[in-house]
Amino acid sequence: MLRCSRLSRGFTLIELMVVIAIIGVLATMAMPMVELARVRADESELRTALRQIRTALDDYRKAWDEGRIEKKVGASGYPPSLDVLVNGVKDVKQPNDVRIYFLRRIPRDPFHTDKNTPPEQTWGLRSYASPPDEPMPGADVFDVFSLSSRTGLNGIAYRNW
Repeated sequence: MLRCSRLSRGFTLIELMVVIAIIGVLATMAMPMVELARVRADESELRTALRQIRTALDDYRKAWDEGRIEKKVGASGYPPSLDVLVNGVKDVKQPNDVRIYFLRRIPRDPFHTDKNTPPEQTWGLRSYASPPDEPMPGADVFDVFSLSSRTGLNGIAYRNW
């Protein structure tokens, strides 16, 4: 006849409390690592978005230099807005109404706080006529920058990337 005592059937309250405390300490230690991974992912997305938009701006200027985009007196050769990069412009060297497209869509700034803002409004714009240390919008879009006031993990403000 096998006898089973009441005490040997399960975990005690103290054992359960110790396990819960250990899990809590491990979770607390993991939280900063999760936050760091999220920031790194957002920084990578910002870097990619800036590269895409800046490449599209340079491609627009190259097409303008090649005479594929209609030149207007006093124009800098850069697009008047980011929307032009997506909507395209007429290729004047093509006989039909062929358009040149530079972006499929405008990427959004991952550090912009309002997710309801259209992507083209999440970026700061710098015109060709504005100085680099005080970028301001103008008649064209020469460059874009993040509107975030935060600083990157590398110590450089996202605005200056």
